[in-house]
Amino acid sequence: MRGEAELKYPGVLGEPAGEEHPGATRVPEGLEPGQLVVARNRKWNGKAHWVVPGRYLGEDRHGWWIFQGTNEFCSRPGAAFYTRSDAVLLVPRDGDWVATFYDDAHPGGVRIYIDLAVAHEWNPIRPKVTEFHVIDMDLDVVRTDTRGVFIDDEDEFAEHRVAMDYPPALAEALQASAGELYQAVKAQQAPFDGTDAEWFTKGRK
Repeated sequence: MRGEAELKYPGVLGEPAGEEHPGATRVPEGLEPGQLVVARNRKWNGKAHWVVPGRYLGEDRHGWWIFQGTNEFCSRPGAAFYTRSDAVLLVPRDGDWVATFYDDAHPGGVRIYIDLAVAHEWNPIRPKVTEFHVIDMDLDVVRTDTRGVFIDDEDEFAEHRVAMDYPPALAEALQASAGELYQAVKAQQAPFDGTDAEWFTKGRK
């Protein structure tokens, strides 16, 4: 198993409880460019996972885009780091996944990192501050400069499928989705066709 932290966040320091979010929705309301969006991930068993701050950029036909700049402080229980490259997060309108696109400054050469994830929720917590919640389901589709496109953490998924008692239908659907996303990234289908470039430009203004 190749660790997520090692791939996405080289140099992470150290060594992850469920919450209810009244009023949370799959479609965000009232978001305006420049507003703070805090992405909060958890695992199926409720344990906390990554927390990554960012700045909302806007939306297109693919979904909602968030800029996560260099030197942002990110953490999970037992681990913390400052980002070493710019990234943009795409929250899709449909589908059980989120995608992070990295620029060429990423220390590990990662360009696309798709987390298979469920239970997308946007939760306004105060004026101009929104949390985006999702449950990380282990499987990842990754494109790096050196390895090309591959599906990662299949062993972790198999382990957690038993230990966390993933519903069989959901587990099968996630595996199918991982295969479809792998093909989409490999074929450079939108939004994995360079669509992220314009959002990087907007984020750096």
